[in-house]
Amino acid sequence: MLILHQTPPAWGIPNISPFCTKLETYLRMAEIPYRVEPGDPRKAPTSKIPYVNLDGQLIGDSQLIIEALKKKFGDKVDSHLTKQEWARGHLVRRTLEEGTYYVILHTRWAESTAWAGYQATFKSMFPPLLGNFIVPMIRKKTLNNLWAQGTGRHRGPTIYEIGKADLDAVATELGDKPFLLGDKPSSFDAAVFGFTSGIAAFPSDSPIKRHLAALANLAAYNQRMLQRYFPADRPPGGSE
Repeated sequence: MLILHQTPPAWGIPNISPFCTKLETYLRMAEIPYRVEPGDPRKAPTSKIPYVNLDGQLIGDSQLIIEALKKKFGDKVDSHLTKQEWARGHLVRRTLEEGTYYVILHTRWAESTAWAGYQATFKSMFPPLLGNFIVPMIRKKTLNNLWAQGTGRHRGPTIYEIGKADLDAVATELGDKPFLLGDKPSSFDAAVFGFTSGIAAFPSDSPIKRHLAALANLAAYNQRMLQRYFPADRPPGGSE
């Protein structure tokens, strides 16, 4: 059985990490049996979570994992897509993962009010003494990365306008369709849900959270995905 290494679920959603949520959602879409075990960045191939143990091989990066799973188990999730649909999905995924992600990091790690609550969730993933020591170091590194990437060089209102524009684009692409690219779900829906759930369920208020709630089709889509793949009788963090 595939072993999925990631952080535990929180806030009523599969994971605090959009990338962990994306991967676990894909596993359920593809009906690939899996078992969840704690993730340790020190053991991960890319020093990040999630990663998987597939036939004894550790593979990191959510997208590379999905591609490896397609090669091993076949592509039951995306095989119906046309080249044009795949291209649209790819552009949406990259927008969220390489743009919106940093707005989420700003909200959680840079905003003082949000950080006060988020650090308690994050510290709970470590032994008490280790958490008190290592979490401030991780926060400093994350803020440095935000600056180096460029998002952290802007003021908060500008950062949130960037994130709002990303969500507007996704909502426009979604339109009145049940899934991002039509009547059938794809791996790109797993990616979108990873981000919408992470924004909507985050306990602290923020401009981007309010903006998502105001996008009726995207907010409804988020709830639809949650109920479809993580119903109350099948909670996150494991597979039947």
